[in-house]
Amino acid sequence: MNPSNRWEFTDDRGHLTVARSHPARVVAYIQAGATLWDHGLHPLGIFGSHHDGDTPDPAKAGDLPLADMRSFGAGSAFDLDALYAAEPDLVVAVSYGGGQVYGIDPEAAKHLEEQVPVVVLDVGKDRSLDGIRDRFTALARSLRTPFEPAVADLERAEARLRAQTAGSGGPRVLALSAAGPETAYLARPLTWPDLRDLTELGVGLIDPEKGAGANWRTVDWSEAAALEPDVVLTDVRANAAPRAQLRDNAHWRAIEERARIVAWNPEAPCSHRAHARFLGTVADAVGGV
Repeated sequence: MNPSNRWEFTDDRGHLTVARSHPARVVAYIQAGATLWDHGLHPLGIFGSHHDGDTPDPAKAGDLPLADMRSFGAGSAFDLDALYAAEPDLVVAVSYGGGQVYGIDPEAAKHLEEQVPVVVLDVGKDRSLDGIRDRFTALARSLRTPFEPAVADLERAEARLRAQTAGSGGPRVLALSAAGPETAYLARPLTWPDLRDLTELGVGLIDPEKGAGANWRTVDWSEAAALEPDVVLTDVRANAAPRAQLRDNAHWRAIEERARIVAWNPEAPCSHRAHARFLGTVADAVGGV
């Protein structure tokens, strides 16, 4: 190994990841790949999670050109042999705490790290949104990506949302994921970095009652409707039930009639650009109530 060409990066597990030369062929978890794309890096390929099914989830992909992007599968269908054959020199994964690689079976993740340098960044509930964003920015810079973060865009979006939420008596905002026509998962705002960020910017997020579920409270749609939200952030990932499946439920229809519905992606790209877009969308909804 030539020390002058060696690349290294300490990930969020505290692991020093070392490559023989500067990585050029990067495979990433789809959310991480979408984030790096916003910094100007074009991944060699992506992989998904156990929730994603047979094809990549467009909701998680940001601006990635999925039609031209190689996928190495997801969860138990993650194809290690195909990934090895592609000869990546770096894999970028995410974790929701504890250092566990998300989206890959533990045994497969162990074998992966024996063959390819792996960086794992924590996107879990114990991290702040700006902290997550800063870590991806640090990784992007170490990879010599060509784009600077869209800091000014994010600052403008934050200022606009603060202005929309100034004062008392603002709209009631509920974040949820539709489990199906009868059931909803209500998000606990303090366990989601992006929702915590909204709260800090003045958005009046509804916190479900205490009970089972660390991140979500499982309810029927009547309980969700009884909260009388003015704005609803709805999970648009592939594992959430689409709105068309809910139309026969009278309680969901009552929510639609009362509230502004806003697309919410709990696994959005962790970039200034993506976060600015999300805050702008929320500001539009809050300001329109």
